[in-house]
Amino acid sequence: MPTEAGAEEIVLRPAVEGSDDQQVAEVHLLARRAAPMPEPVHTDAAVAHWIGLRLSSDPVWVAERGGVVVGYARFPGAWLDDLYVLPDHQGQGIGGALLEVVKAQRPDGFCLWVFEANEPARAFYERRGLVALEHTDGSANEEHAPDVRMAWPGRDPLAFYRSLIDEVDEQLGDLLARRAALTAAVQRHKAAAGLPAARDLRREAEIAAALAGRAPALGEERLERIVHAIITESLDAADG
Repeated sequence: MPTEAGAEEIVLRPAVEGSDDQQVAEVHLLARRAAPMPEPVHTDAAVAHWIGLRLSSDPVWVAERGGVVVGYARFPGAWLDDLYVLPDHQGQGIGGALLEVVKAQRPDGFCLWVFEANEPARAFYERRGLVALEHTDGSANEEHAPDVRMAWPGRDPLAFYRSLIDEVDEQLGDLLARRAALTAAVQRHKAAAGLPAARDLRREAEIAAALAGRAPALGEERLERIVHAIITESLDAADG
């Protein structure tokens, strides 16, 4: 891959475990430190050790210039977990070249997480065809910082999106089963304790309001209907 006039050529290649560990860790630490991202929660030494482990288990490609690793991408499964380029080498097409490697290796699509505050990274991915799927409050990541799930839908976007829906439906099925089981337990407790079996509509409204905070796109009114249906069918199953 040739670069700007007078610059040494960039070589893209798979990382070599045990040989590239230190340089990949340096790229990670320096690039992350220069980006508008939350402060890391692990020490540099812990991060370097963790990256060494990842090179032994995950697909990793590096961008090398003059024998020095200046960028890398790590993409286990259907995820792009890392894409970093040394600050002094950014803006020269290296990140884009690494992203093209990932697209070629994952033609059916992949997802990634990017911090909401990292606007340069979000713009970088958007310019290259990735789309934002969801925004979170960051409660699930180590830094507890809002983030965005982005995706490249691959050669068959409809199949890719449906595969993500299938994953959600599996989780939803498990949660509905747990919800029905808990509803049945509550009904048994009410009967044993001599408590009225009537529904608590105030509590149901509180549940819908809480869910609206987690799924604002649906809105409280829609979620009230969903909660009502779930509880109705769970009670029916408990009685059956």
